[in-house]
Amino acid sequence: MSKLVIQAENISKHFRLGNIGATTLKQDIYDFFKKRSFFRGSAKNPIPDAVDHPNDIWALKDVNLDIYEGDVLGFVGKNGSGKSTLLKILSRISHPTTGIIRGRGRIASLLEVGTGFHAELTGRENIYLNGQILGLNTGQINDRFDRIVDFSGIERFLDTPVKRYSSGMYVRLAFAVAAHMEADIMIIDEVLAVGDSEYQMKCLAKMKEISKEEGKTVLFVSHNMQTIRNLCTKALYLDKGRVADIGHPDLVVSNYLRKEQVEFLYQEHDQSDAPGSKTIKIKELEIVPDYMGGPEKIRTDTPLTINLEFWYTGEPAIDLAVSVLLFTFSGDCIFDVRSSFKKVHKGLLKGECTIPANFLNDGSYYVSLAFVNGENKLLFEYDICLSFEVEDAAKLNNWYGKWLGFVRPEFTVDLSQKELAE
Repeated sequence: MSKLVIQAENISKHFRLGNIGATTLKQDIYDFFKKRSFFRGSAKNPIPDAVDHPNDIWALKDVNLDIYEGDVLGFVGKNGSGKSTLLKILSRISHPTTGIIRGRGRIASLLEVGTGFHAELTGRENIYLNGQILGLNTGQINDRFDRIVDFSGIERFLDTPVKRYSSGMYVRLAFAVAAHMEADIMIIDEVLAVGDSEYQMKCLAKMKEISKEEGKTVLFVSHNMQTIRNLCTKALYLDKGRVADIGHPDLVVSNYLRKEQVEFLYQEHDQSDAPGSKTIKIKELEIVPDYMGGPEKIRTDTPLTINLEFWYTGEPAIDLAVSVLLFTFSGDCIFDVRSSFKKVHKGLLKGECTIPANFLNDGSYYVSLAFVNGENKLLFEYDICLSFEVEDAAKLNNWYGKWLGFVRPEFTVDLSQKELAE
């Protein structure tokens, strides 16, 4: 059985918004003793859900969590749900207001750009500083130094003070240090989103290697649900500071998407910052409803067209096909349709897929895309790139209740009266 490396029991974190110490001395003393009394909760007198002061908030509330050696735990939730606060507590950067954290092993954390770096020191000096903070001696750091520099790709700027680094260079060096110092636990926040897509993929591959081959534990926050599904062995969904769900990534992500469903009919990108891979870059995606003169709401009788534009940036020309996948927010696949293979050259390409009227049942759906070459090799998968809600058109015709099934095709059912024999 795997060893328990982190155990969190009843973790809560309280903050007060606004200015601190801006009131009178009398009010500050009153608030101090009131706060001390307020936080002394027990089983008989638990901490209440609400607080008296309007600026008091609970970033985390009664979080219980067991993390084992080799776990890759992904954190999902809306902005402000408490993910970063929890990671800071698990990293021992911040203390919980209530609760206990037990842990074993060295922790390397990358929670924001520049974490653990001294701005006036060079990249080289910061590598040695971080290694010593993690308990390594100079010889151990020397053994890892070349690998760190090679992975970061910033050898040219190694003797430059890091205050002159771009945010991308910061992230490259910080991740390389965290990944090669052989800490027992790596904690990574959304900071990887600062780097370019190629380096992000390199980092994700390294995290997978660290967990599978070296048995290290990785805690990872991302808004990319496909990354959570592909990388993590477990996922935790935080909602308003509480654990809403924990378990297999596919189930947790589906529950999260179903609860936080948002209509997202359009996105557009410049080639410089477009989502994609080495050879595929997404320019524009759109769901176009044909309202046919009716109300501007997507209903079961509304035809939909999915338009996509993307750049193929590779050399030479290849055979390429695009798959359009439609899912419910509970994670069920409605269809997976693919274009025929087409010989494409470097440049801008367009695609189109039509969902006819009277096909989908009412409910919430999201679209994913997959780009495949002629050898059936996946070039890029863009998960949950569009989403939409379908209303029930039958409600206008005095129909009450939920129709069963994922699709509602308008097949003909003939009904006739049969004459009874005399």
